[in-house]
Amino acid sequence: MRRLLIVSNRLPISIEKKRGELQFQPSAGGLATGLGSFYKSYRSLWIGWPGIAINKKNGYDKEQIEEQLLTEFNCHPVFLSQRDIVDYYEGFCNKTIWPLYHYFTEHVIYEESLYEAYKRVNRLFCDAIVEVAEEDDIIWIHDYHFMLLPQMVREKMPDATIGFFLHIPFPSFEIFRLLPWREDIIRGFLGADLIGFHTYEYARHFLTTVRHLLGYEHTVSYISGADRTIRVDVFPMGIDYERYAKAVETSEVQNAAEKLRSKCGDRKVILSIDRLDYTKGILQRLEAFYDFLERNPQHKEKVILILVAVPSRTKVEHYRTLKKQTDELIGKINGEHGTIGWVPIWYFYRYLRFPTLNALYSIADVALVTPLRDGMNLIAKEYLASKADGRGVLILSEMAGASKELGEALIVNPNNKEELVEALEKALVVPEDEKIEVNRMMQRRLQRYNVMRWAEDFVDRLLHTKKIQMEMHARILTPALKQKLLKDYGSSTKRLLLLDYDGTLMPLFLRPQQAQPTEYLLRLLKKLSGDPQNETVIISGRDKGTLEMWFGNIDLGLVAEHGAWIKEKEWNLIESMTNDWKVEICPILELYADRTPGSFIEEKEFSLAWHYRKAESELASERALELKEALLALTANLNVGVLEGSKVIEVKNRGINKGRAAMVWISKEKWDFILAIGDDLTDEDIFALLPDSAYSIRVGLGPTKARFNIPLQYGVTELLEELIATKTD
Repeated sequence: MRRLLIVSNRLPISIEKKRGELQFQPSAGGLATGLGSFYKSYRSLWIGWPGIAINKKNGYDKEQIEEQLLTEFNCHPVFLSQRDIVDYYEGFCNKTIWPLYHYFTEHVIYEESLYEAYKRVNRLFCDAIVEVAEEDDIIWIHDYHFMLLPQMVREKMPDATIGFFLHIPFPSFEIFRLLPWREDIIRGFLGADLIGFHTYEYARHFLTTVRHLLGYEHTVSYISGADRTIRVDVFPMGIDYERYAKAVETSEVQNAAEKLRSKCGDRKVILSIDRLDYTKGILQRLEAFYDFLERNPQHKEKVILILVAVPSRTKVEHYRTLKKQTDELIGKINGEHGTIGWVPIWYFYRYLRFPTLNALYSIADVALVTPLRDGMNLIAKEYLASKADGRGVLILSEMAGASKELGEALIVNPNNKEELVEALEKALVVPEDEKIEVNRMMQRRLQRYNVMRWAEDFVDRLLHTKKIQMEMHARILTPALKQKLLKDYGSSTKRLLLLDYDGTLMPLFLRPQQAQPTEYLLRLLKKLSGDPQNETVIISGRDKGTLEMWFGNIDLGLVAEHGAWIKEKEWNLIESMTNDWKVEICPILELYADRTPGSFIEEKEFSLAWHYRKAESELASERALELKEALLALTANLNVGVLEGSKVIEVKNRGINKGRAAMVWISKEKWDFILAIGDDLTDEDIFALLPDSAYSIRVGLGPTKARFNIPLQYGVTELLEELIATKTD
């Protein structure tokens, strides 16, 4: 079994110093709790911070701590200084990323020094991983604390198997783009082979952001990145279902539940448990409870709201303010509505032990889980798992990731106070059989997809992704394959080189006129065409006037407009064609250019092209689909075809393509070496008709009929340089 390295901000074991001695205790927190049972069942090593700051004064024996954590708990500590904790964790993580990703932009702080601390700590963790990692290890990195880490590890260990999971929401591009270091963060994510999110919404936001910032497209959740294919997928995190379900049967939990029930009497219990965090909507639910009591006097003295607020980030100003506001609002509600013998809200500002927590879940008639924004929210799942009798009502925010799985709950908008009040009213009168029916449905789902299944699913998908990468890597023009190509080139005497232009000889630009050939490229082409054993042809979608202006003084074969025009000695049409169809097609393209800011029309002699590389990507993709459908319907009775290229849709005479033009040269001689290079769908017609002995190369990592791939465009000019430098026999 391959070893699993789990990397998170905190270890599942925390260290405290009490009475001069170190104490090792289980960490509180969703990830440590959720993955605790999984990592013990696997051959694992957990890398993280042990919860203590290391400095010259406290005199901790780091070697002793490392040895004890490793031998007793399979943990490898990364020690942080007090400065690291303040700037990286309390600073960038919780004053920049946390509020931004949860859509609280008014709380976000953008400070370069905090980001530098974030990078520094990510490098510390990278060094720790590299120190202990073995060649076959699976590296699973967790959460927003380490968004730069996957790429850092990738640079040190290029062939590593790396997964990354984000446990908080990933925001829409309009929010994420506010981050000054946005491209660095996204490139950090893309160091992983598999990137996981709790919901499809977060995954979709991420894919959109990648396309906007880096231009990488995706197909069925696979990103064609710079050097490999990366999978983005959805894995809704589960809980240790049996732990919660069985704990209700233990005497400790039952005794705690009986004590709580005796204190509550026959009153209905509404339970609210959260970290005291501004994303959790605690003030909003308290205000809703106040309104509920105001308009439902019949429920006074018959309900209790038990509010458990776990202290969180107490050194951060917004959290201190929230604590003060919460205390004041609870005081107001209890003061105005409380009576002798009845306090409407029982308030606990502390962490609760598991038996007490489980007992609260078991006695609660209603769970009020209404975060303003939450990656998943396991409390909703824990509550359901603890309801052995199936009774109880879950009121759940639609902004929590869990709402995508638990649709049978009472789903509410946490910002809609009226909706919250109505949900409370309904929850207290739901018939028992209806409660049991819906809860059993949700329980069965949670039981099937528990935390073990979630973790196993992620690891399995990661290994599958790595397998796909290896299969695709087998098609990459490796140094060994390149040497064979160069050897075959050097030993041949009749060579045909078929080269696309945009995206192959030159990078893709936002506007076609920006892609003029450089002096460096022109020198390469002159040297290739100057070899009497070479026939070099540029096969492009460009118009013949542009190709003539750029390459007319070089001894090259030229193909314009995807095969409409051919130049051997002089320009000729490949067949007799007309362009009178433009009158019907041009108004359609103009309409879509007007409706899609950033797009434009390029008119050639026998074709029309609608370019949308500069347009907003999601809108442009939708418009491209619409336009393609409209054009296909319109051209059904015309002798023209619709061609889709890289961020362009082109209309041209039917039967005209690059493959047909390439045949003019392919059939001319009995070539002993053929090389064809292209980067998009238009070049597939050439690849499809080449003999098996030919070297066909697709730029990029998408599916192709070519024999090989070169990941990046600059690899093409590097290859041409090496061809020129090759000594011929």
